Amino acid sequence: MVSEYYTFGPHKIHRKLIFYTTNLSYAMVNLRPVVPDVLAIPKREVKRFVDLSRDEICDLWLTTQLIGGKLELFHNASSLTLNIQDGPEAGQTVPHVHIHVIPRKAQDFERNYEIYNAVKFFMDENDRVMKQHIDLDEKRKDRSFEEMAQEADQYTRLFF
Repeated sequence: MVSEYYTFGPHKIHRKLIFYTTNLSYAMVNLRPVVPDVLAIPKREVKRFVDLSRDEICDLWLTTQLIGGKLELFHNASSLTLNIQDGPEAGQTVPHVHIHVIPRKAQDFERNYEIYNAVKFFMDENDRVMKQHIDLDEKRKDRSFEEMAQEADQYTRLFF
């Protein structure tokens, strides 16, 4: 029986928000994307990249390569930003290895490097996002489950 939820650190992620899976990894839409922004995640809950097995590393990067290529085409992008924040001092906000896969277009940020600030957050004592590190024109808000499920459904179709 397939579980209704995947784990992402302390969070339960409904399978409707997952758009790609392998035996070792999965990809999900982001609750609060910077621009189109998805996550590639190992199924086994591992806090740090160094603690992944060789098979998990290979699978995670192959998953990232595949979904990145599909999303770049889907969004008419010309580049990808792949970002891992490995540990709390590196800005990791969920203690589970994950790769941000972000399709990029020319001038999607005023200064190209601002993407790195946009994926950093300050957390409160309950590991909830308090505020963004970067001051964007529009504050990003949590998306609804329905909006995220619809996006995941669109992305799922890219793999058939």
